[in-house]
Amino acid sequence: MYALFEEAGKFQTGRVLSEAESSAQIELESGKRVKVKAAQLLLKFDKPSPADLMREAHALSATIELDLAWEFAPEDEFGFADLAREYFSAQATLTEQTAALLRLFEAPHYFRRAGKGRFKKASAEVIQQALAAIDKKKQIQEQINTWALALTQGQCPEPVQAQLYKILFKPDKNAPEYKAVVDAARATQTAPLALLQQAGAITSAYQFHWQRFLFDNFPKGTGFPAVQAPVIADELPLAPVQAYSIDDSQTTEIDDALSVQGLGSGQVTLGIHIAAPGLALKPGDAIDQLGRQRLSTVYMPGYKVTMLPDAVVQTYTLQEGRDCPAVSLYVTFDETTLGIQHTDTRIERVPIAANLRHDQLDAIVTEAWLNDANFQHAQGTQEPAMPRVQLAFLFRLAQHLKAQREVVRGKPENFNRPDYNFRLVSGADATQDPKSGLAPTGHEQVQISVRQRGAPLDLMVAEAMILANSTWGNWMNELGVPGIYRSQASLLPGVKVRMGTKALPHAGIGVPSYAWSTSPLRRYTDLVNQWQIIACAKHGNTAALAAPFKPKDAELFSIISAFDGAYSAYNGYQAGMERFWTLQYLKQHQITELTATVFKTFPGQPPMARADTLPLVLPVLGNSELQRGARVQLRLGAIDDITLDISGQFMALLDADQPHGTDSAEPAEDEDDSATAGPIAIAVDMDDAPAAEVNPA
Repeated sequence: MYALFEEAGKFQTGRVLSEAESSAQIELESGKRVKVKAAQLLLKFDKPSPADLMREAHALSATIELDLAWEFAPEDEFGFADLAREYFSAQATLTEQTAALLRLFEAPHYFRRAGKGRFKKASAEVIQQALAAIDKKKQIQEQINTWALALTQGQCPEPVQAQLYKILFKPDKNAPEYKAVVDAARATQTAPLALLQQAGAITSAYQFHWQRFLFDNFPKGTGFPAVQAPVIADELPLAPVQAYSIDDSQTTEIDDALSVQGLGSGQVTLGIHIAAPGLALKPGDAIDQLGRQRLSTVYMPGYKVTMLPDAVVQTYTLQEGRDCPAVSLYVTFDETTLGIQHTDTRIERVPIAANLRHDQLDAIVTEAWLNDANFQHAQGTQEPAMPRVQLAFLFRLAQHLKAQREVVRGKPENFNRPDYNFRLVSGADATQDPKSGLAPTGHEQVQISVRQRGAPLDLMVAEAMILANSTWGNWMNELGVPGIYRSQASLLPGVKVRMGTKALPHAGIGVPSYAWSTSPLRRYTDLVNQWQIIACAKHGNTAALAAPFKPKDAELFSIISAFDGAYSAYNGYQAGMERFWTLQYLKQHQITELTATVFKTFPGQPPMARADTLPLVLPVLGNSELQRGARVQLRLGAIDDITLDISGQFMALLDADQPHGTDSAEPAEDEDDSATAGPIAIAVDMDDAPAAEVNPA
């Protein structure tokens, strides 16, 4: 005897070996023996053979017209044998009964299952809807097939083109456009990205990188809702100083300025003045929520996405010619020894005398000019608005502060590797104006200039910001007010900079604690710390009770976690776009060879080298025996603007005994508002260089 039974949604047949009340032992045609519950047995028969029965039943099942079967089917629940008798004849054969079972089972839109071999027919309305859905699905599949075929032939259908970035970065895997790309990729055994490139879908490498960044970080776009910057209501005293900011020309978020008082008196007071949005913005308000979502300004060559709306930034920025609300740190030094005598934090209005610009003054404010009061530049050279005597003191102080930090660090900071500034020039030169709001198109001409780390103006601002961030960090800790700190346990390889709420030493900078506080318009952690510092300034020893964030506040840990992720993503994108524009520079200037210095070697892999005069890191092919520090002449390979890949073919070994700018050199602290962090951002082995510790690039 044979039996037909259902198992896991499939119909099988076999010879019955034994049978009990609740189950049966059945041998399949393959020879496998299975135990089948009685409830799963649908038919028992002696002939034909199971194979013949299923072959004939499948063939007959295909001839059953579902509309006619639905008409013949009883209104109430019925069995498959009942339908066979209604559809074929009252003496329906075993084959006809099996054919009816198979047909009923494969047509759930006509007949829903109601139990063991039993069904109930659907209503006419349900069938109509189901058939419409089936027809639509069929049409969609036909469309998918058409699009896939076009893609395999090197053509990109318009609907796929319209969904290009969504398909690549945030795909809806049920969308027909995505399915067409997947089908075409499988058919051609080509990766989807390569397939779309071959089909001409990616027309702009720049847009590819930009849209990927937006999909990952700004899925709703980079615009801001309409908000009104609140007015600072506090009655603030006017500081008796003239303050000067020092930034690059592209900087619109001017967070900090410096002042000097008391020169020649034996006691000199350095004023570090920080823009004070924290006096008007409050945790949880509408503008704070915008800052909390973005967490930092995003920098890239030729463009930036600000943390706060420009109207808000311009309300609180330290604009020249205005008396600007600020949180000021005054540090009084002995003019001779430069020893710190005392510090004072005030909330006040600060007259901003001028906004000085690095790129306009670095060639003027040199060591020679600062150290020799009689040194004169060429006639017609415009000297900075800040008096030379003040700049000279700031430079002497910066050198002293740096030397003190180096004692704590245990080794000096070196300045043997330059930073690079990027400038993009379009036909109308629109991208030169950071207020234009126009993003690059990818076709601009690239200008790359060198800015040597440790230049006098650079050092003045960097050391002042380190002093402020460290002093305020220590002060908050003394008053029991929590803040957001950056710390580094040691300078040993692999010991990274970490963020937390405890005032721990920062070995990389050489300070007992370090709390980012000097960029509240550009970095959310600084705004949070400014709220805490304002509470310290207003309430002193009771500040812990008045500060917005209390000890062990879960919100602080949440902010740290979110900031870490966002800041890493933003820096990664900045590095990628700097590499993109460096590759465009190579093409625009038809550079086919360059000199580079090996800075990393890997067993069995090509060494990594850093170009001597460009912010470019690349693998060296053709000589795996090169040692770290070797200078080499390279022939450049093909450039891939999508993957940002380029390699250098080894040509010649230059002066191998003189390492030029290898990673053994520690980069200096840097107050850099330009749209680049230099080669560090591209180097594959740098984690958190001290250059990024002062203010964001």
